[in-house]
Amino acid sequence: MAFKPLHDRVLVRRVESEEKTKGGLIIPDSAKEKPAEGEVVACGDGARKDSGELIEMGVKAGDRVLFGKWSGTEVTIDGQELLIMKESDILGIIAA
Repeated sequence: MAFKPLHDRVLVRRVESEEKTKGGLIIPDSAKEKPAEGEVVACGDGARKDSGELIEMGVKAGDRVLFGKWSGTEVTIDGQELLIMKESDILGIIAA
């Protein structure tokens, strides 16, 4: 992929949710919510303080993250549906 986010922005690929509930009911596509979980594909270099000092990113490519329901801007790059969002829109990293 030939896309690199700038500053404190992150490129995220949504992770698809389960097709069944824990009780075994199948969830139709029309009733599914967009997942608020994804995998970081690429990151910018980080934000800058007023003094020009770089603030490093807290996430890196490959991290599995949770983000807000309405976070990010949907884009299509190389045929993949992805989200571009600020690092501050990410709620946390899911530990492996």
